[in-house]
Amino acid sequence: MNQNIVNFKKIRMDIFNKLVNAHWKNELDCNFLDQLFNEIKSKYNLDSSYDNYIKDYIRLNMGLDPSGKNEFANEITDVTNLNTVKKPIVNKISGLCDKCEKKDDCNLCKYESHIYRRSPGPIIDHNKCVSCGKCIDDCAYGAILDKIEFIPLVNMLKDKSHRIFAAVAPSIAGQFGDNISLGKLRTAFKLMGFEDMVEVALFADILTIKEALEFNNLVKSKEDFYLTSCCCPIWTSLTEKQYPKLYEHMSLSISPMVASGRILKYLYKDNNTKVVFIGPCVAKKSEAKDPRVEGAIDFVLTYRELKEVFETLNINLVDLPSDDKDQASYGGRVYARVGGVSFSVKTVVNRIAPRRLIKFKPKKVNGVKQCKELLDELSKNPIVDYNFIEGMGCIGGCVGGPRTNIDKDKATDIVNESGEDSLIMTPFDNMNVMKILDALGVSDMEDILENKNVAKILTKE
Repeated sequence: MNQNIVNFKKIRMDIFNKLVNAHWKNELDCNFLDQLFNEIKSKYNLDSSYDNYIKDYIRLNMGLDPSGKNEFANEITDVTNLNTVKKPIVNKISGLCDKCEKKDDCNLCKYESHIYRRSPGPIIDHNKCVSCGKCIDDCAYGAILDKIEFIPLVNMLKDKSHRIFAAVAPSIAGQFGDNISLGKLRTAFKLMGFEDMVEVALFADILTIKEALEFNNLVKSKEDFYLTSCCCPIWTSLTEKQYPKLYEHMSLSISPMVASGRILKYLYKDNNTKVVFIGPCVAKKSEAKDPRVEGAIDFVLTYRELKEVFETLNINLVDLPSDDKDQASYGGRVYARVGGVSFSVKTVVNRIAPRRLIKFKPKKVNGVKQCKELLDELSKNPIVDYNFIEGMGCIGGCVGGPRTNIDKDKATDIVNESGEDSLIMTPFDNMNVMKILDALGVSDMEDILENKNVAKILTKE
């Protein structure tokens, strides 16, 4: 058949839709997998040379490793017992590159880390890969895919002994429709079996205060500079793996995503509390598996995957009542776009040290190309006229992530509106933060760095 007419992205989401529907109805078994394989093969007119690839698509859509095998064996048992999806997140479908006309000239990772070599097709060097997801979108032949983590999550949603929180990234505003509020999304999650939905922007507020205090302590001269570690795992991974000397200038703070998991599990001190992060990127799936933070986040879903779930389960967000809560500040919510972290940290620095001799001077870069250019520049000449560096791996910030549902410019406008809707202007004004810190044993926001319990929770190492 003509390879060019195969729409692998459509095939993948078609498979995912059918898996979700079957598992939700308790119909997911070995016979169903065989039926699904035959249905997809017939529907898309795929010959026998695609058999292994279809079955690996099914495996990856269940959160399992691809095997390249033509027969299903223990997949149902494996996914039933899967409490967390394992690395690697980004996988190559073995053999599919042989069908590609560009197999001898494959350059899917131009800027990131030169992780792909001609073999034919790409070889993933997981020691260098930053899991940005760009290669997945750019590969028209569907030879590179990330695992989807929803199928094993269904087991927990049905198990009433688990308390499961949906922790949503700040960039979620507007991703499911112009009139879909955070309150409507909270209602939808509760219908699915989640205990509640929490804004990760709330935990961004906490990290903002910590990083503002660190900046104030560490940046004492014009030669000092500080790299934020908040938000973006592409930025932090790129810096750590390829620029180890510069990584010494980076805060060891965990990301707001990880903070949400660690703090929720601390507040609900039992083994039955689970936290699912919903966001715009593939890299968060890998970040959650970092040994230094592993266990904080149980599963990661993207906006595109969640949209498919809502449609499959016939959850009509427009018709749902809105369960509204004001959890995060303006500063925390605008973490989703370029400059949001810098703005938020600056508001706190100005609050705690209004008469600093060395003023807060941010430098903001977005997209892997810009991030690498800045890190290269810093490597050659660390004496610069800025002292706070915010890196975002995606163009536009998280609103431009590879698994968003809407245009980044529109998303940026909606994120700004979502921030303005908050009655809380800055992290320092957020009484929700104070309540959490009090539960962690901190009586004053400015004591975050001195409290050993908080330091343990909010630090990677």
